[in-house]
Amino acid sequence: MIRWAARGVAAVVIAAVLVVGGTAYAVWKQARADERAPADAILVLGSAQYDGVPSPVFEARLDHALELFEQGLAPTIVTVGGKQDGDRFTEAESGSLWLQDFGVPAEAIVAVGAGTNTLSSLEAVADLYRERGWSQLIIVTDPWHELRTNRIAADLEMTTLSSPTRQGPAVFTRETQLRAIVRETAAYLYYRLTGSTPETRIGFG
Repeated sequence: MIRWAARGVAAVVIAAVLVVGGTAYAVWKQARADERAPADAILVLGSAQYDGVPSPVFEARLDHALELFEQGLAPTIVTVGGKQDGDRFTEAESGSLWLQDFGVPAEAIVAVGAGTNTLSSLEAVADLYRERGWSQLIIVTDPWHELRTNRIAADLEMTTLSSPTRQGPAVFTRETQLRAIVRETAAYLYYRLTGSTPETRIGFG
């Protein structure tokens, strides 16, 4: 009996290691992919902003979205993200202002000022996606965030392509990258198990 119990525990441990390892590999693999192609819009996931000024993480995402827009891959850029109590600007508004400062026409930007984490932000974008009758989005976020973001988008019945930024604090060092992979592995598994997100503040992802 003890031997069978030990084997059972060992099997569970091995299965857990395989699931976690496989997910970490999937996060890493998706981070390396750039699927840019013509789409209806470019979606930039929000991150922290300071009185209308995007944080370095957010700015890196916006800069990549600007590159895709200038390549003519989509006629519209969607910025998304709400704000914390006391803030004058939402993440979406600060992103829109940044893009306009760099020459993107205001009419080519849709600022969705809702969402305090990845899941709620994508839920808000899904409403816009259906209203506009879009068929495909390019998602711009940090490399390690792409797997979970695209999985949530698919669950919300949106078709998306991954095109992560390759600059900014999220990719500065190997140590930063390793921490991000560990965090996103845990966040992805949490989402798949619960259908919710562990993020609790604006700017997490």
